[in-house]
Amino acid sequence: MAKVGITETVLRDGHQSLIATRMRTEDMLPICKKLDAIGYWSLEMWGGATFDACVRFLKEDPWERLRALREALPNTRLQMLLRGQNLLGYRHYSDDVVEAFVKKSADNGIDVFRIFDALNDMRNIETAVKAVKKTGKHAQGAISYTTSPVHTVDAFVKMGKEMVNMGCDSIAIKDMAGLLTPAATSQLVTKLVKGCKVPIQIHSHATAGLSAMCQLKGIEAGASCIDTAISSFADGASHAATESMVAALRGTDYDTGLDLEALQEIGFYFREVRKKYHQFESEFTGLDTRVQVNQVPGGMISNLTNQLKEQGELKRINEVLDEIPKVRSDLGFPPLVTPTSQIVGTQAVINVVTGSRYKTITNEVKLYLQGKYGQAPGQVNELIRQQAVGNEPVITVRPADLIKPELKNLQQEIGAQAKSEEDVLTYAMFPDLGRSFLEDREKGTLKPEPLEPAPEENVEICGLAPTEFNITMHGETYHVNITGSGHRFQAQRPFYLVVDGAPEEVLVETIAEVSAFPMAGVPSDAVISRSDPKGSTRPKATKPGHVTTSMPGVIVDVLVKVGDMVSAGDTLFITEAMKMETEVQAPVGGKVIAVHITKGDSVNPDETLIEIE
Repeated sequence: MAKVGITETVLRDGHQSLIATRMRTEDMLPICKKLDAIGYWSLEMWGGATFDACVRFLKEDPWERLRALREALPNTRLQMLLRGQNLLGYRHYSDDVVEAFVKKSADNGIDVFRIFDALNDMRNIETAVKAVKKTGKHAQGAISYTTSPVHTVDAFVKMGKEMVNMGCDSIAIKDMAGLLTPAATSQLVTKLVKGCKVPIQIHSHATAGLSAMCQLKGIEAGASCIDTAISSFADGASHAATESMVAALRGTDYDTGLDLEALQEIGFYFREVRKKYHQFESEFTGLDTRVQVNQVPGGMISNLTNQLKEQGELKRINEVLDEIPKVRSDLGFPPLVTPTSQIVGTQAVINVVTGSRYKTITNEVKLYLQGKYGQAPGQVNELIRQQAVGNEPVITVRPADLIKPELKNLQQEIGAQAKSEEDVLTYAMFPDLGRSFLEDREKGTLKPEPLEPAPEENVEICGLAPTEFNITMHGETYHVNITGSGHRFQAQRPFYLVVDGAPEEVLVETIAEVSAFPMAGVPSDAVISRSDPKGSTRPKATKPGHVTTSMPGVIVDVLVKVGDMVSAGDTLFITEAMKMETEVQAPVGGKVIAVHITKGDSVNPDETLIEIE
């Protein structure tokens, strides 16, 4: 009797899709014995955003998580998601870093490497595939599935054949947005099975409510494995439920052979675990068929929502969803998966919020248009490319060919703070964040972000605070709308407001230990510091030489100092908003007479950040 394998995603993509990748290792380990006894084909538990979230939010060493789960799951293949030459970061790395990362991942417990490239540029996965084969582990090539005038079934089959020729042991259809339909799945799987002669696996998100149907049609067409998530972390932006698919296939030629009752016990466990992370639940994790129109994955919609909240522009979400396909077309129809989903999505937000398409272009879009992420699937808009990069050359070689070996330099940069090769690789993925993590670990000051009390234990805080009101100060009345906030009980918690139509940010800073918190989560002994135009000490931009920014953000670097002579168009500083960097150029030429910013400062539109005379 034919069997279908199941890859369980609850320890990676399940919680990444539904609770912003916030599940802690301490909530994974107690259930591992039962997970290990199920007989999954594999258990996906690493890669994707988990590495970033461990270091950034959970203050866990991701390598320690891997080792702990390896020990707790001795009988189950452990699987990770690897972004090809991007590894787990947001840029291309040199080949020696890719090879070192794959080796250490295998050494620490990874058995199956699912390798993809956001642009489906096969050149960007070749080094990772070879590195996996060298370790003797399973290399699975993943096709980033999307739809566009240039993405055809024959094109996907050609990619699959190239992956097999590289040495991939299996092929996954990575439907990260939930774009597959049952008919399209049947057609694609049939041709992949015939043309590639290796096992075919289906990874399809349930965003549009079609994934279970797609998986069944894919299985009937010859797919040998499917991705699912245990029911308490299934559906919506996640995957079809493991228990449901096991039940659907039971007693057929495709029986998975898995114990449904044992799976149900695991589902009950994770149902309780999920309650701990209620503060990270997104309102956009339910069924949403808009993805079949605008092709925006559910997880991407969640990110866009947060970005717009920070800008005080959540009401414009539909405008952004309309803008995304236009930006995607301008960029040559890249699939919307990390990092291209962030690149396209952030540029769309900027286009809408600033009211002018491509007036401000992120550095990542510029790099993309220069070919530094790889070959765009289709023809890019040459006018936009010219606007972004001018006459700078567009590279046609594999981007990593232009990167010199960098592992030794990374080792020297981080120095004694790295206690192992794994620490060096953590620093390589996220230099500033990684360095801070290693420093705090050495000092013993790692502290994860707080988890809010359950809603029923926090009625006063969660239920009674108004979000829209008028406030009178010094005889003037302001209309205030709270559009979002950071996590409650932070030492410095940001609140995002719209005051008389202007987006602003307020930081509520705790300055003493307190035991009781009044309404809206404001500590009883707190001071409010403001980084918005009305409360800032920076002068308002009123002249051509007053350099400002088009969106709120954080200063990443300042490239000039008082006394420097600059020409119009010279880059003065770099800001970061929504995880994307933007260079701000001089609007006029002249002498820099004042610099009102330093690295790490929060800035807002209309503030004078640099003065040129």
